[in-house]
Amino acid sequence: QIQLVESGGGLVQAGGSLRLSCSASGISFNRRNTAWFRQAPGKEREFVGGFSWGSDDNYYADSVKGRFTVSWDNAKNMVFLQMNSLQPEDTAVFYCATSLPGVPIDNYNAAAYQYWGQGTQVSVSS
Repeated sequence: QIQLVESGGGLVQAGGSLRLSCSASGISFNRRNTAWFRQAPGKEREFVGGFSWGSDDNYYADSVKGRFTVSWDNAKNMVFLQMNSLQPEDTAVFYCATSLPGVPIDNYNAAAYQYWGQGTQVSVSS
């Protein structure tokens, strides 16, 4: 059974940091495009950051550039999202998503990803 499980969410004050983790079972992140998305109440799901298979480049939404960092531990088959300088507008449910292997996709398009986790809540107080 293929499963992505996010963890590490919680409540933090503005200016604080959190590190989200995404573990995969039943698949490997190798050869897949993988990303973090988030969805705030009443808003559409939006791209946060991710990476493409075969590329050294990571991709980030403008709103999180310089504050968030996506990383990947191949040995542990886990993906991470380090979030620094959190602001109340970062409050959302954060999701990990990954694509089919070896298939080029539009990294910023949620519909392009095949597998999703259940999400983890991040709340930032002012």
